[in-house]
Amino acid sequence: MDQIKSQISSIDPLAHEPEAEINGEEALARMLTGPRVFSDTVPAGVSSLQERRNRKVRIAGALLLGAAAVTAGVLVAANFGPISSTPAPAVTVTTPEPTPTPTPTPSVSATPSPMATPTATPTPDASQAPTPTAPAATTTAPVAPPVQVPTIQTFTFPDGHVSFRYPAGWTVRPEQGPSDGATVLDSTGAEVAFMSSGFYGDGTAGLVDRTVLDRAVVPGVTDTAGNQVEFGFSLNYIMNIDYNSGSGGMPTASGRSDSPPVYVMDIRLSSELQSGQTSSGTNQIRMPNGFMIAYVKFDLDKQPTFATPEAAKAWMGSEQYSQLKAMLLSVSYN
Repeated sequence: MDQIKSQISSIDPLAHEPEAEINGEEALARMLTGPRVFSDTVPAGVSSLQERRNRKVRIAGALLLGAAAVTAGVLVAANFGPISSTPAPAVTVTTPEPTPTPTPTPSVSATPSPMATPTATPTPDASQAPTPTAPAATTTAPVAPPVQVPTIQTFTFPDGHVSFRYPAGWTVRPEQGPSDGATVLDSTGAEVAFMSSGFYGDGTAGLVDRTVLDRAVVPGVTDTAGNQVEFGFSLNYIMNIDYNSGSGGMPTASGRSDSPPVYVMDIRLSSELQSGQTSSGTNQIRMPNGFMIAYVKFDLDKQPTFATPEAAKAWMGSEQYSQLKAMLLSVSYN
């Protein structure tokens, strides 16, 4: 029985008897170096190397379990900490209250009381709530645009292809003939422009010395060949032609004539609107339904239309010029 009890005690991880413990490694060394005696029985109190290792593993496991238990306890205590700390502020609040009351803190509270008076001054600012009346002013603003709506009108020729826009107060007088024509009259009843759609096309040209004063592309019109069309305002001097001089009997220009300059304001191909000595060209534009023309009608009784080129340039800043230019730029073909 003593032999079995000693073996059990050597296995038990809770038994602490260092005096009864036998060094297995020394015993193993004696077995290897001493005489070789074989026996079926295990010596009393001697534990194998594997058993000692298993025992150390069990002891380490027990220590790890203990450490885990301690850590869990710390975590639980940490979680319960803030819950128990909530009543603490109530206790601390009651204790400091007696001390501030004897101190001159009431006098400090008295000083903020006059500071409260400025807070009363913002209240009149709040009374200025009439500021929401500003949205009422914004609601009235959208009423203004409808007044500007009738400033532009649109005219479309009976064939439905050519159309243009013109100012309110002006009128368009359709005309029947070889082509559909339309004469534009301003608010005074004066004829200021003429347009035609489906024109059969004819005319002549001469040699002029042209100065282009203003030009801009008409976005709604290109001819049948896809050429660009422009609005133009130009000053043209008619050139004298000498039919006897020149190589091969070709006529050549011999200087400006004595006739007054001619002012032209119309739409034409870009190639027909060049400065310098060139052909007077034509304002006839070939469209799928025939030729189209659009030009401003100057008073034929005024020769020249403007007393000087400077007067013509000054007219370019007038409202009438802006209205006529906008009308010609609005011409489009559908």
